[in-house]
Amino acid sequence: MELDLALDQEGVALQPSDSADLFDETAWLQQLEHWLNRICGDSSLDCLTLVRAADELSVGLRFTDDANISDLNSAWRQKTGPTDVLSFAALDDAGDWMEGPSIELGDIVVSLETARRQAEEQGHSLQQELRWLVSHGLLHLLGWDHPDEESLAAMLALQERLLGDGWSGQPG
Repeated sequence: MELDLALDQEGVALQPSDSADLFDETAWLQQLEHWLNRICGDSSLDCLTLVRAADELSVGLRFTDDANISDLNSAWRQKTGPTDVLSFAALDDAGDWMEGPSIELGDIVVSLETARRQAEEQGHSLQQELRWLVSHGLLHLLGWDHPDEESLAAMLALQERLLGDGWSGQPG
């Protein structure tokens, strides 16, 4: 399976203390490909058949600021204020027209400002926080949700498994 990644970092910049590869498109592409291969290759995990069968998947990953994610949160979720990550799953409305060798999964939008605050509060790196948020967003694109405690626990456990694999798709 091949991944087409559109990476955007609208209006956000690295701080001197940030890792230089936070916005490295190749690193994110390798990481997302690795996660997708792990999920699609494990028949015990929920994953749509059309995703498993696709030759190519497409994902948008956008890093933004609190103001922009606040606007999106208000427009799409009717919630006030910033959030850490939003997912816009193309497969939510997928019909027969979506079947084929190339599948658009949707877009993941992450607030770098909120991620930075959360990383500091949790006592870990910004890179670790971004990986957590992007993995969470990816699972939403694949149809995972957490309307109750049981489904949240399952989703968080899968995130922990994915994050245990290391950065840039290198198993760890």
